[in-house]
Amino acid sequence: MTLYVNLAELLGTRIEKGFYRPGDRLPSVRALSVEHGVSLSTVQQAYRVLEDSGLATPKPKSGYFVPVGRELPELPAVGRPAQRPVEISQWDQVLELIRAVPRKDVVQLGRGMPDVTSPTMKPLLRGLARISRRQDMPGLYYDNIHGTLELREQIARLMLDSGCQLSASDLVITTGCHEALSTSIHAICEPGDIVAVDSPSFHGAMQTLKGLGMKALEIPTDPLTGISLEALELALEQWPIKVIQITPNCNNPLGYIMPESRKRALLNLAQRFDVAIIEDDVYGELSYTYPRPRTIKSFDEDGRVLLCSSFSKTLAPGLRIGWVAPGRYLERVLHMKYISTGSTAPQPQIAIAEFLKGGYFEPHLRRMRTQYQRNRDAMIDWVTRYFPAGTRASRPQGSFMLWVELPEGFDTLKLNRALHDQGVQIAVGSIFSASGKYRNCLRMNYAAKPTPQIEEAVRKVGAAAIKLLAEAD
Repeated sequence: MTLYVNLAELLGTRIEKGFYRPGDRLPSVRALSVEHGVSLSTVQQAYRVLEDSGLATPKPKSGYFVPVGRELPELPAVGRPAQRPVEISQWDQVLELIRAVPRKDVVQLGRGMPDVTSPTMKPLLRGLARISRRQDMPGLYYDNIHGTLELREQIARLMLDSGCQLSASDLVITTGCHEALSTSIHAICEPGDIVAVDSPSFHGAMQTLKGLGMKALEIPTDPLTGISLEALELALEQWPIKVIQITPNCNNPLGYIMPESRKRALLNLAQRFDVAIIEDDVYGELSYTYPRPRTIKSFDEDGRVLLCSSFSKTLAPGLRIGWVAPGRYLERVLHMKYISTGSTAPQPQIAIAEFLKGGYFEPHLRRMRTQYQRNRDAMIDWVTRYFPAGTRASRPQGSFMLWVELPEGFDTLKLNRALHDQGVQIAVGSIFSASGKYRNCLRMNYAAKPTPQIEEAVRKVGAAAIKLLAEAD
């Protein structure tokens, strides 16, 4: 990645985290040139990137400033500690979200769908077409239960950026990250076991726990630093927790990146209490900063971390290609995969391996990271403009999901029903909790390039929320 992009990302992160407040003067071009050992033109290019992103405003003969009008909503509140493990509910609400068929007349703000329209996807589409025309028909045969060797080799190289030293033999290709998570949970836990989860948490992982007859213990989670280690330690002392399931990088739905020191501390806790960690890194490659954040797996020396990911969020969910690095649980995960789906479809594996080997993936990621960061800023601005006063919103450090918190007592289930006839769908907050908490919260997707139609959809959400609040008074 070029020097000016690195510098722009560093300054952008400082602005996002409040090191520079609205109205503050940013460091001079000359000062940054000396501090970072780069040319004046490199700094000027970095500032142009920040200007395009709306994070910096030039003033003649005065330098660059953080825009005064950039008012950010307060962060969501940290949830209260759970009293006990609970059986997971909310399946009906999850089903309502995932059974929705894409329609041109409905703006889907609720689904975890990346933007698949980028021109950087074209080499992958060409690869899929070329493989389908091959006379030896490689995509029509059963594959190795581990997955295609070429893809596993490419993923092992890819994971070097996350700090992981993996070989192809350490990896199992799965049918999306969802299967990676479910086989990992199934490999370690039995019905009735307790799993500690960050809260709010990905609904798919929790519904897996529900389907396997397990209980979830929700741990309070900070919107900037992640799961509360203090609350987790108390829970580990009090309950026979079998595994910790967590999304520390570009978390879904809060968007935070857990600081490296806290990742190490979490691993130390797991070692002390001898529990496994299932790490969901499906959004890790979409961090707005470079290099991408390290995984907890990268610090793991005794194989207790099962690292799960996929290409569903970085490329396209319809490819259904994920992977897991199960550590010491490799044989159990292979058995669980065998009895669930068997080998994974080889054609998309071959196409993705060629895409990675051809050097197309990194330029694609750079484009999407920049797009998603700009889209995030637009979405937060719309929420600030159109939602009720006092609305809180997360500050995602990667991915394309925004978590929005409305006043206590608000019901986003009613809000979603009110939006149904207006051609808008959101993800209600209660599905991100095992016990149905966060009923006053919602998640919105900002992957697609901003359009008047999307802005109008966000305005409708805000207007409907204001109307429901007025009716409740």
